[in-house]
Amino acid sequence: MIRFTSATDGSFALDEPGDRLDERRSTLTPHPVTWLSQVHGSTVVDADRTLGANGARADAVVTAEPDLALTVVTADCAPVVLATPHAVAAVHAGWKGLLAGVVPAAVEKLLGHGDGPVTAWLGPCIRARCYEFGADDLDAVAGALGDEVRSVTAWGTPALDVTAAVTASLRRAGVDRPIDAGVCTACSPVHFSHRARGDRGRQAAFVWLEK
Repeated sequence: MIRFTSATDGSFALDEPGDRLDERRSTLTPHPVTWLSQVHGSTVVDADRTLGANGARADAVVTAEPDLALTVVTADCAPVVLATPHAVAAVHAGWKGLLAGVVPAAVEKLLGHGDGPVTAWLGPCIRARCYEFGADDLDAVAGALGDEVRSVTAWGTPALDVTAAVTASLRRAGVDRPIDAGVCTACSPVHFSHRARGDRGRQAAFVWLEK
């Protein structure tokens, strides 16, 4: 089961009061929920019923345990969900994490729980038309993932195409193009965007295996 939230579900940022977070999580899933201290890197951790992954400094989490919900939180970064018949993963894919290889690292750990095929989903994130990007950093991402990540904003300045970067990362890991929610957080009136509006709130991606 996969769920991508919006601002209408409330904020899932970790600085929200714990009881409020627990209540909001419980409206999205009846199962225990893991969470990460996201650091824009490429570390991937496993989670099980001990919830040992909670608070881990990582940007992706994998489990083969049924009825254990994984979650990552985002504003403009890309939430990526991965699944095989045996396991699921939730990935926080900002540009630094994409450059560091968080997506292929998550695919590799996911496949450690059993063979594919791997299906990928891409949730709401900032889109190229709204994501003005510095030339040096854009060169770095393009050098790692290909020139397809280069784009332009709606006002004509250089931009990073996060969706293209996610797709290129998946392709390098042998995974087909993701099923894309097609939502730009900067344009959407019902999603948080730090880049466009300075929002402190965060939406979440949830995924779990069902028994």
